[in-house]
Amino acid sequence: MLLQNLVMLRMVLMFIFCALLSWPVYSQQNNASNQSQDENTVEGTIISSNHGSFVVRSDDNQFHVFTWDRDTTRAHTLAAGARVRVSSDQGEQAGARHATNVTTLEQAQSAGTSGSSSSPRDAAPVPQEVRGVENEIRRDARRWRVGVRAGVGLDPELVMFGVHSQIGPVFSRQVFFRPNADFAWGEVTDMVAVNLEAVYRVPTRMRGGASAPYFGAGPSLNFIHQSFDARSGNARNISFGNFDYETGFNILAGVQSRRGNFFEIKTSLYSQPAPVLRLILGHNF
Repeated sequence: MLLQNLVMLRMVLMFIFCALLSWPVYSQQNNASNQSQDENTVEGTIISSNHGSFVVRSDDNQFHVFTWDRDTTRAHTLAAGARVRVSSDQGEQAGARHATNVTTLEQAQSAGTSGSSSSPRDAAPVPQEVRGVENEIRRDARRWRVGVRAGVGLDPELVMFGVHSQIGPVFSRQVFFRPNADFAWGEVTDMVAVNLEAVYRVPTRMRGGASAPYFGAGPSLNFIHQSFDARSGNARNISFGNFDYETGFNILAGVQSRRGNFFEIKTSLYSQPAPVLRLILGHNF
């Protein structure tokens, strides 16, 4: 009965994987149909700029956070104090828009020049929520991150914990290389797994909670020890010198928040007796 349930769970995971594959196509069609209503133009003064983002104070003293990337048409630098016109569309970061074109209307004044009303020194204090969005963008833009994870494996039943690294984006804004190592133990099985996985973060506009689904795959190098032996007093006899090696292939899907928390479902192929299904919670620092 347990095996049948695990087979059903694997079929459900494969269905989710196929659905996520079709999501980018749907998202692109939806983006194209709503492009005109997403476009927006703001004029104002740059208050601050960082790698991947900048803040503009418009003439009505409102603060606007923008992200930029290689698709953004802009000057070489976005200097604080410069007056700009920003055309943007809906971004992937909650609380910010994606800048498509940044036109410099007036260069930033030097510190010794008598200021005008557009000087950043005359601006109202930047709201804390705006700074929070900037920090989240800066954290999300880091090309190398580390994290921790924990979870359970099914068939066989294991308790798992591990570490991982996230490198990227590579090749595309949505593709990341995420190698990880899992250490697991159970009543019969002990395992050390090195997973060389890549993930694709699905572009989505489910921006209410600033979370994004992702899916991925990659080879798995599994070192597994199984023993039914017991010593006197029912203590287990575990020998870490007797691990068998199995090569497998992982398929996974999950949801990650902008703060770094994620939930992941993973199935392993061709790697018995590694767990057929793994449920994992983790965090990217």
